[in-house]
Amino acid sequence: MTLQQLKYIIEVANRGSINEAAKRLFISQPSLSNAIKDLEDELHISIFERTNKGITLSKEGVEFLSYARQVVEQAELLESRYLNVKPSKQHFSVSTQHYAFAVNAFVKLVKQYGYEEYELALRETKTYEIIEDVRTMRSEIGILYLNEFNEKVINKLLKAGNLQFTSLFTAKPHVFISVHNPLARQSMITIEELQDYPCLSFDQGEYNSFHFSEEILSTLTHKKSIRVNDRATLFNLLIGLNGYTISTGVLSRDLNGNDIIPVPLDIQESIHVGWISHRNLSLSLLGTAYIDALKEATSQA
Repeated sequence: MTLQQLKYIIEVANRGSINEAAKRLFISQPSLSNAIKDLEDELHISIFERTNKGITLSKEGVEFLSYARQVVEQAELLESRYLNVKPSKQHFSVSTQHYAFAVNAFVKLVKQYGYEEYELALRETKTYEIIEDVRTMRSEIGILYLNEFNEKVINKLLKAGNLQFTSLFTAKPHVFISVHNPLARQSMITIEELQDYPCLSFDQGEYNSFHFSEEILSTLTHKKSIRVNDRATLFNLLIGLNGYTISTGVLSRDLNGNDIIPVPLDIQESIHVGWISHRNLSLSLLGTAYIDALKEATSQA
């Protein structure tokens, strides 16, 4: 086993493609494939699963990748300290539901660990895809919520993927509405008072089950309902149509301005927001730093 082979594995995992990784590494695809096969034969494991849809990490590969990244990180620290070698490009990915605090934490991470070169990813995506991204190591960390309604289904998926949920904070449901909405002056809003306003929610695509909804009370029916794919569109519709969505109540004025406000929803529910990662695997340097930034960004929640 060589350090170069470990770097090859990391690059293929980052790209999800041997062909793309070979281009980035400036070697031929057969050479890269042979190097990976030699390592798999030496270790008597299959690091990658190859299908007609592409290449993904196996269960053993996920664990191996975690250790490989730690070894390469430490080797680069030694080279930087004693050989004055420039650190390689930094890689880190996080998949999240549509939370402003996740973006704020990401901004802090980039400012703190931006180095000269980096390749980072922040994916605001669907709930099922968050779990899949972390399971396959496309993302190191995922951010989502659990509540009494969805936790049985979500926890079953996490267990199957050998993932764990770590709590960040618990929030009471709030309604996000425009400051110009007639309900904006109220100290609390009831479900009944919302029935004449458009209900906005994030589309969950193929897995559009109630249990994967980003909004609690997903089984309720609405006279007016609109599904969207991104946070900017949802907030524009909140303002333009006097719509509403249900969330944690944690907003960022830096990102969202002053036109949208959270108002408590009169309901006995709790939203447990947290992050998911592979069980028993250590976080990378950037992963640990991002969690610290998340804690700071949600400390007032």
